[in-house]
Amino acid sequence: MKSLFKSHTKLIIAILLPTLAFGTNEVTRQIEEIVQVIHQNQTSFPDKDFNVIDFGAVGDGKHDDLPAIQEAIDTCSLSGGGRVVLPDGIYYLRGPIHFKSNVNLHLKNGSEIRFSAIPEDFLPPVLTRWECTELFNYSPFIYAYQCSNIAITGSGLINGNVGETFAKWRPNQKPDQLALREMGDREIPLHNRVFGGGHWLRPSFIQTFGCNRVLIEGVKIIDSPFWIVHPVYSNYIIVRGVHIESMRLNNDGVDPDSCSYVLIEDCTFRTGDDAVAIKSGRDTEGRNIGVPSENIVIRNNRLLDVHNGLAIGSEMSGSVRNVFMENNTVEKGRNLLYFKSNLDRGGIIENVHVRNIEVEQAEIALIRFQTNYHSYRGGNFPPIFRHFRINNVSCGKAEHGIWAEGHEEAPLQDIMIQNTIIKNAKTPLKIGPNDEVSLQNVTINGKTFES
Repeated sequence: MKSLFKSHTKLIIAILLPTLAFGTNEVTRQIEEIVQVIHQNQTSFPDKDFNVIDFGAVGDGKHDDLPAIQEAIDTCSLSGGGRVVLPDGIYYLRGPIHFKSNVNLHLKNGSEIRFSAIPEDFLPPVLTRWECTELFNYSPFIYAYQCSNIAITGSGLINGNVGETFAKWRPNQKPDQLALREMGDREIPLHNRVFGGGHWLRPSFIQTFGCNRVLIEGVKIIDSPFWIVHPVYSNYIIVRGVHIESMRLNNDGVDPDSCSYVLIEDCTFRTGDDAVAIKSGRDTEGRNIGVPSENIVIRNNRLLDVHNGLAIGSEMSGSVRNVFMENNTVEKGRNLLYFKSNLDRGGIIENVHVRNIEVEQAEIALIRFQTNYHSYRGGNFPPIFRHFRINNVSCGKAEHGIWAEGHEEAPLQDIMIQNTIIKNAKTPLKIGPNDEVSLQNVTINGKTFES
């Protein structure tokens, strides 16, 4: 199967970093190197404002302001770029915003974008990825396709408003979910993967597909239909100072999916699924497309009540590498440093650094490596997990402290956990007999473990 991605957008080859940093100074240098590349490619806009009121928006929460906002975006882009400004008000939108290049959608304090969330308003279908398999489906509520230099900024609110519509669909999705997975595994041509109307696959909330130079900063996002911030095949991404609060299942906060050079910092998460989950395609299709997620920094974030915390996978068939997580705090959740896959996936997760993490409560596991993740469909492609450094993690309470089980055909390789304290864990350690997991100065229930 040819790479579907290569037909959508130009493939930017990431600058690969050294395979693994060992010392603290070397880790810091590598983080700075990634961040420097991102900043060198960050967004920049002309000093021109396009006020949506001037294009006919009302902002009363009743009138459909989508035509006016879309016209402002289109005009801004055609004029060379600038800010599309939403003043104080509630902007009711009967359908999706479709971004254009060189546009900064800026929400002033007191402004709210409130979507209709009526499914028919989000048709016709657009090219997207759903659980990391390509298809045509309902449009994401905010959708950017092959755009460059785009932003969502300000201090306003983006409200999916899905409680009476998309939020109720999950119990009905299984037949469509299985059909799509079968299409991906059988390499069914993309033009035959048309879902949308008559189907039950919920759209992502904000998705950039094949985009470069993306900024999402300052806004609050609530009540999402599905994955919340979902960049796909995109590069040079900053998600900064965003408050995400959406507690429905499958409400992942940020899901970089086959993306390079990503910075997620100073954000607050209260999510019904993973706060951050790095992905790179699913199963046969993901392996064939083979676009990894790489060179990613996740730092200085607050995770409040989350389903799971900072994750890689489970859809990681295109591989994930060069990931740095540092200086994050977590109040509570299930699996909080979570690396997951199964035998359908294949792919490699490697060169992952985690340091300076503070956790109050892990309801399942503080640190978990899982290679038998659910929804296994009978494949035999053992995923490879290798070259992890986890350092300076503290936790008040956990059901499992460290739970690390690789597959017998692909044991965990070169996993080092250092300087970690877990005050209270019902099960301190659960490590597979063939897994290469080293412990240095790890204290659980007052007992120090070295191996």
